[in-house]
Amino acid sequence: MRVLVTGTAGFIGFHLARRLLQAGHTVVGVDGMTAYYDVRLKERRVSILNQNPDFRQHVAMLEDMAAMHAIVPDAAPEAIFHLAAQAGVRYSLENPRAYVDANLVGTFNVLELARELKVGHLLMASTSSVYGANPTMPFTEDQRADMPMTLYAATKRATEHMAHSYAHLWDIPTTMMRFFTVYGPWGRPDMALFKFVKAIMDGEPIDVYGQGEMRRDFTYVADLVEAMALLLDAAPATAADEDEAAVTGASLAAPFRVVNIAGGQPVELSEFIACIERHLGRTARRNLLPMQPGDVPATFANADLLERLTGYRPSTPVDEGVRAFVEWYLNDWR
Repeated sequence: MRVLVTGTAGFIGFHLARRLLQAGHTVVGVDGMTAYYDVRLKERRVSILNQNPDFRQHVAMLEDMAAMHAIVPDAAPEAIFHLAAQAGVRYSLENPRAYVDANLVGTFNVLELARELKVGHLLMASTSSVYGANPTMPFTEDQRADMPMTLYAATKRATEHMAHSYAHLWDIPTTMMRFFTVYGPWGRPDMALFKFVKAIMDGEPIDVYGQGEMRRDFTYVADLVEAMALLLDAAPATAADEDEAAVTGASLAAPFRVVNIAGGQPVELSEFIACIERHLGRTARRNLLPMQPGDVPATFANADLLERLTGYRPSTPVDEGVRAFVEWYLNDWR
C-alpha cells in the first residue's frame, strides 16, 4: 500500500514509518523540520528512513497548501497517517499561536487532501489530553471530552470534530487515535524520560511535578506503532444502529471512530523515575514541585475497543521500555 505519513522526522512518525516499511508498504513522508527541539535528532531519524528505497521524504509545512499539493503526485496515497502537530502540553502556555497554525490549519489542509484524493483510510493522531478534567477512569472513547485543560488539548479535540465532519460530508473512513504518554528510544528531548535521563547523567537535579504522585498510562512506542499498523486495515464504516456503534466504536453519522491506544496500566511518576535510576545505576536528585497549570493527576485508558478491532493491546512493561531508552541514549545519542 502507498501511505503518506506526516511528521516522519518526529518521534512517533519515525517509528511508524519504519514499521510500515518493514511490512512492505511504500511510505512518503512529510515534515516541516521545525526547530521546536534539536533538529539534529530529526535529521538522524530521517537518515535512517532514507536507507530504505521504499521511503521518500519531503520537507514542507502543513500550513502551506501549495507545498502539500506539490507532494501529491509523488505520494499518490491510498491511506494517510496524520501525525504532524505542534506537540507539548507546557509549550502551549508559551506559544499558543503555534498550536493554532500547526494543529488546526495544518490538519484542515490534510483533510482537504484526503477529500481530494478520496483516500481509503485517514488515520489521525489525537491525545489522552482531550479527556481533560474528566474524573471518570479508565477513559473510554464514548466519554465526554469537553473540558480541555490546555490549548494543546483543545486544538486536538477540535481536530477530532473537524475530522468527523469531513468523514460525514465526504465519506472518508477516518480513525482518530488517542495516544497515552508515549515513550521510548528516539524520543523528544522535551519529554520527561529524555529530560530525566539527561539531567541524571549530567549530575543535575530533576524537576518532579505533582510531588511524583501523578499517574500516567505509559505506552511504549513500539507497542503504539504496532497498534497503528494494525488499525490501518480496520477502516470504519458508518454504524447501522446503536448496537453496532457500541461494538465497533463507529459513528452513527459517518465512517469515523476514536480509538484509545494504551495498555491500561497506569504507573506513578515516582515509580517511573525509580526505573530510570535502576537502569542508569545512579540516584536522581529530585526537586519536588506542585503540579503545573494544565497537568492532570492521572491518565488511565480503557483499551478494549483497540483489542476488539485488532486483537492487540500494548503490553511492554515500563521497566523494559525505560531500559531500552536508556540503552539508546547511552549508546546511540549521548
